[in-house]
Amino acid sequence: MAPAAPATAAVRRVKLGSQGLEVSAQGLGCMGMSAFHGPSKPEADMVALIHHAVAAGVTLLDTADIYGPHANEALLGKALQVGGVRDNVALATKFGKFLADGKVGIRGDPAYVRAACEGSLWRLGVDCIDLYYQHRVDKKVPIEVTHLHQQSEGLMRYTLSLQFSSSGHYGLETELGIGIVAYSPLGRGFFSGGAKLVDSLPDHDFRKNLPRFQPENLEKNAKIFDRVNAMAMRKGCTAAQLALAWIHHQGDDVCPIPGTTKIENFDQNVGALSLELTRDEMAELESYTAAADVHGDRYAQMANTWKDCETPPLSSWKEDDGVNQEAAERNRSIRFRPAMAAAAPATAAVRRMKLGSQGLEVSAQGLGCMGMSAFYGPPKPEPDMVALIHHAVATGVTLLDTSDIYGPHTNELLLGKALQGGVRDKVELATKFGIAFEDGKRDVRGDPAYVRAACEGSLRRLGVDSIDLYYQHRVDKKVPIEVTIGELKKLVEEGKIKYIGLSEASASTIRRAHAVHPITAVQLEWSLWSRDVEEDIIPTCRELGIGIVAYSPLGRGFFSAGAKLVESLSDQDFRKHIPRFQQENLEKNAEIFERVNAMAARKGCTPSQLALAWVHHQGSDVCPIPGTTKIENLNQNIGALSVKLTPEEMAELESYASTDDVRGDRYPQAMANTTWQNSETPPLSSWKAHINPYVCEWPEPT
Repeated sequence: MAPAAPATAAVRRVKLGSQGLEVSAQGLGCMGMSAFHGPSKPEADMVALIHHAVAAGVTLLDTADIYGPHANEALLGKALQVGGVRDNVALATKFGKFLADGKVGIRGDPAYVRAACEGSLWRLGVDCIDLYYQHRVDKKVPIEVTHLHQQSEGLMRYTLSLQFSSSGHYGLETELGIGIVAYSPLGRGFFSGGAKLVDSLPDHDFRKNLPRFQPENLEKNAKIFDRVNAMAMRKGCTAAQLALAWIHHQGDDVCPIPGTTKIENFDQNVGALSLELTRDEMAELESYTAAADVHGDRYAQMANTWKDCETPPLSSWKEDDGVNQEAAERNRSIRFRPAMAAAAPATAAVRRMKLGSQGLEVSAQGLGCMGMSAFYGPPKPEPDMVALIHHAVATGVTLLDTSDIYGPHTNELLLGKALQGGVRDKVELATKFGIAFEDGKRDVRGDPAYVRAACEGSLRRLGVDSIDLYYQHRVDKKVPIEVTIGELKKLVEEGKIKYIGLSEASASTIRRAHAVHPITAVQLEWSLWSRDVEEDIIPTCRELGIGIVAYSPLGRGFFSAGAKLVESLSDQDFRKHIPRFQQENLEKNAEIFERVNAMAARKGCTPSQLALAWVHHQGSDVCPIPGTTKIENLNQNIGALSVKLTPEEMAELESYASTDDVRGDRYPQAMANTTWQNSETPPLSSWKAHINPYVCEWPEPT
């Protein structure tokens, strides 16, 4: 193998086109890190590679929403989070290609352009995209319509640039002052390894299907590589560097974007910038790859290359609230998979809100931590969950919700580790007591001795001196609520807890508790398909100035994936036992999801974002706490804060999930007696301090 030419000390800068965009003379194609070239590569390694590229002076980073799909943009978003990286790069991404029902579709209608842009902004974590490409031309929409709607509101800086593979032809773009970005300048890696490349491709690498890499063509094409490699040896460089140098010598308006997943290959590619080729050497190289010498097409039965991209004239476009009738018909016919719906962007900072009237201020959306440790399958890896919690806090989600029963105890221990190193001062910590397992049986307790012991245990596991919001998880129907709250009041006075909350309590129980000590928040299940609290409990909370914390606002994850969620649940996931997820109810409930999903597609967000937005629109006193174990899902949940709903849209959503439409109860029968509908306690007059209901017979309430 020929020695590689050295990398330049600093990659030079070039003007890309005539509109003012300045980029590195060579970019970095990021697709292969996440898609199409085999399995996704380790995220940490790819972030390190991107940072290495930027440090070397390569600043044009190229991605697309279809790469993954979405995963590559999310990867770049993480790489850009390191201090100052975003300001040092020219960020390019693309829209127009999507997957639906396993097939590739192409869209360029205004509604899709906007939704795609918003989704990319969110995944990349930026306010503006430097260079936004139409990935493939939608031949049903006049190109003027697509590009008119690309340029709006400062969401992108430049849109008029062209991408070609290394075998593309150009001329008109030079006339118009348009920059040229050459993708696959190494022939999909062919000029790095020749025919040997094909032997190393994994089964999931789409290059295995390219005509040029098929046996009937590969043997002849290998001769081209051998000639280029021989010339590279004479020049003292690699074949890849020589092929890249040929691109660079096409003109100073051309920027190649070779992709790689290895730092050593990246360094080799940068070395191509230092190679000088004479006119005779350029002609010699071109003689190796005459049209007659290259065997096989660039793509395997894929249309929509530059040879087949004409669009109808602008005069054929009929506006109908910004959407052409033909495009609207396609919108109705395409059923988006939930994972493929364009996501609303995450806000730069999650807004703050007053929770209740006692002074507690929290993020407008919290994080339910239960699923990290319990009930939703096996516990998740601790380092990943700590990283997720830290990411949540960094984005402004500061209300962290746990309970001593989650694990039991392990979820509080997890939060205790995540709160170390100054994180504790940035969050509002909520935990719960009241559910206990004794002799393998579930019990509910609210007697003073248990309340105090439970609080001490939670403080110890969390590693804190005080709990910000301490809930009674379930109401103990053997103990007057005044007695339980009385002990909690003492804990407030001792500084061990700051605010008191209730969970799954009836309106009358809330009133009695609030009379002993102000209740700051009531936690209840509130979502599109759990609305039984609206008649009595919500009005009671608002009358008393009590904040509302909505748990399971995504219907236990149902509004993220619909009926498909059940197929993915592990045997240890308690949701498999919820009546709403049973086969006799699931088919009917799936219709609710499909309606929500269709509306989400129209709104340019995901169904989970739409369901969360519905909760947010219930009032400024409501804080949902969706749970997740994945950073990308957390980011998507934050995006719900930016989804705006009109009164008509709210009514439409509610019409999908009326009481008659939702099939099945919230909990299995064995747990039904612990909800707010069955939470009345005996009167205070029945309580005798010397009687312990857990060691002797409890007297009937008077």
